[in-house]
Amino acid sequence: MNGAQAKDGPVSQVPRTAQERPQAKYGLVSSALCQDEDRPLPLILAIDTASSCSAVALTRGSVVGGQVVASLSLNSNVTHSRRLLTAIDWLFNESGTEWQNVDGLAVSLGPGSFTGLRIGMATAKGLITATQKPLLGVSTLDALALNCSGERLICAVLDARKKEVYTCFYRYDIEGIPRRDGTIRVLSPQRLAEEIQQPVLFVGDAVMLYGELWQEALGTRFASAPRTLHYPCASALGLLAGEMLQQDQCLDPDSAAPLYVRASDAELSLGAVTR
Repeated sequence: MNGAQAKDGPVSQVPRTAQERPQAKYGLVSSALCQDEDRPLPLILAIDTASSCSAVALTRGSVVGGQVVASLSLNSNVTHSRRLLTAIDWLFNESGTEWQNVDGLAVSLGPGSFTGLRIGMATAKGLITATQKPLLGVSTLDALALNCSGERLICAVLDARKKEVYTCFYRYDIEGIPRRDGTIRVLSPQRLAEEIQQPVLFVGDAVMLYGELWQEALGTRFASAPRTLHYPCASALGLLAGEMLQQDQCLDPDSAAPLYVRASDAELSLGAVTR
């Protein structure tokens, strides 16, 4: 990709060996190289390949007071690996952005498509190796929750196949940022409905599959976000990553990995064979 070879300005160098890099817990590393005091509103390149949609965006700043510089989403039968770098090149060219202007690279951690998540993470790691930019990871469900607003409890839901959904509940804090109210899980749509005892706003592609089921089970407690908000948004991911960058919450490139939530079919088959 030509953009990855653009001239870089002075940036903090990411330590390249285990001895040089600070020790990280759960893949996170707090480091001064995650924040540039001369740039209070960091420019983030965000990549989302958690679903069938390849989404890339350039955002400046964080959720509070941030802005979307450019955004591109492609939903087709072409694989992520064939269109992702082309999409990033187009985004840079059309927005007049160079790699020396980028402060961090954000990638969707999942949950979502196993293949898509692996492609996104591999691409992100390749780009930061070439550009020496900090790496940030954001949950797909966290970005989905940012598509909504209001005081109602938000339930982000993604199709997990096998008649299950990936889900997590969210509430907005006083700053207008969605915070998790519980953990990210995978469970059946019926089980999810049984747990809900208050009005909930659902957002995510699973609503298009199980919305009628939840409407029937929950009645007036069920509300759906507009259909246009049911897909992960790279710009939302970038704004959340901007907040993480300002708080020095960067990923260690060596240990960074997608959030799968459950084991893949190959792992389950291997486990059955080895038992």
